[in-house]
Amino acid sequence: MTTTIATKSNQERMPSVGWWAGNARLVNLSGKLLGAHVAHAGLITFWAGAMTLFELSRYTPSEPMYEQGLILLPHLATLGFGVANGGEVVSTYPYFVIAVLHLVSSAVLGAGGIYHALIGPEVLPKDNQRFSGFFGYDWNDQGKMTTILGIHLIFLGIGAFLLVCKAMFWGGLFDPWTGPDGAVRVVNNPTLNPVTIFGYLWGQHGWDGLAAVDNLEDVVGGHLWISLILIAGGIFHIATKPFAWARRVLFYSGEAYLCYSLGAIAYMGILAGYFVSVNDTVYPEVFFGVAGSWETAEGIVSARGWLASFHYALGGIFLLGHIWHAIRVRGAFAGFDFQQGDVVSPYGETEEGNLATPVNANDLTLKFVANLPIYREGLSPLMRGLEIGMAHGYWLIGPFAVLGPMRNSEFGLRAALLSTCGLVVIMTICLSLYGTVSLKKDVETSPSSNAARTMSKLPAGMTTIDGWSLFSGGFLVGGVGGAIFAYLVLDQFVPLMF
Repeated sequence: MTTTIATKSNQERMPSVGWWAGNARLVNLSGKLLGAHVAHAGLITFWAGAMTLFELSRYTPSEPMYEQGLILLPHLATLGFGVANGGEVVSTYPYFVIAVLHLVSSAVLGAGGIYHALIGPEVLPKDNQRFSGFFGYDWNDQGKMTTILGIHLIFLGIGAFLLVCKAMFWGGLFDPWTGPDGAVRVVNNPTLNPVTIFGYLWGQHGWDGLAAVDNLEDVVGGHLWISLILIAGGIFHIATKPFAWARRVLFYSGEAYLCYSLGAIAYMGILAGYFVSVNDTVYPEVFFGVAGSWETAEGIVSARGWLASFHYALGGIFLLGHIWHAIRVRGAFAGFDFQQGDVVSPYGETEEGNLATPVNANDLTLKFVANLPIYREGLSPLMRGLEIGMAHGYWLIGPFAVLGPMRNSEFGLRAALLSTCGLVVIMTICLSLYGTVSLKKDVETSPSSNAARTMSKLPAGMTTIDGWSLFSGGFLVGGVGGAIFAYLVLDQFVPLMF
């Protein structure tokens, strides 16, 4: 693989952003970006409606839903539409109505998307005196961005509350634990105790976390609580501006908001995949197949298997997108211009091999490196060596204990301790040799000003032979001490756990 250094001639050869860049072309055109979002919403609702009709055309009442490759009808059945005792579908008319409503909604959204993309203003006016001016924004306007966030939170809260209404007032939900084979019932007494609801977050109900829920009262109560939290959070964000810490930590740009959104979607996708896999209350087995398995007894992938696998796959893709755009955002903040091909830049002489990239030159990397023991301010060379040595000694004993040649004998742990101490001694000798041949007796040296942009400056006291000698000695003592501490922990506590 060859690394291309960004030069002026290389930048001039970079093409302008084309249609394939998607919404990136519209980042500064708020009106057209709104059109793209509305049209996207129309595509989603169109897919939901059309796919529901498609599944209806293939649905066979005499066969289980989870064996027919269905993914939307099982959800509608779980919500109590057209279902009787035992999960028997007695009417498909509600599914048809829901599908048509989605198709009609997609037409309205599609028309709105076309209007804003072709006819409406390219940039929404920021005029507080007009209704349309309320939707105008600037990516750098932190107050406006929190207002937009607040509006989204309120809509999410309303969505969660609609499920509560369906469970309590609009016919109820399908409960697999009611009667011998499950039935649709109204949830009259949702769980309101916050200890019970939020206990799912810290494992009070089992290692499955949220997926451990086993009754509709907790499900509906949880949605009620999250609805209130989302709506309250939305009002809070609309009424306030970002705090000082948020202005320091967060980035405010179109790509930064995309990065945050992708991260949230990735988290929810992976969480949903696990929830689908193991939970049989929200995802009843009569509609989705046996919990904990992605296949039926006949080896057919069940609805549960399709949903879980796609949530995992898409969650992973969104996570990669989050990381990619996070690197671009932080790289842009560090001064890189990706549209001009500015990805790798030399510092000083290229032959030195010191190159700045969006990874090693962004603020997050520099802050992380600056807080490592070797660079952190306020430590003597001896203390730096002790801290680094203890970390190495503590963790190195593990591989020797698990993979060493005496791992299955009664002397395995002691052999791992001796091996670790021996390795620490060898590493200390290497450190001493490095200091002897690389550093001078009394003269302080430091990296060049160019290199300082991609690496922290070595602290005072570490660039002389005497200072490095103290560091090496501290590493030896800390390494042996860390190994002994780890040995005592493994010897005393690990046998009790197994």
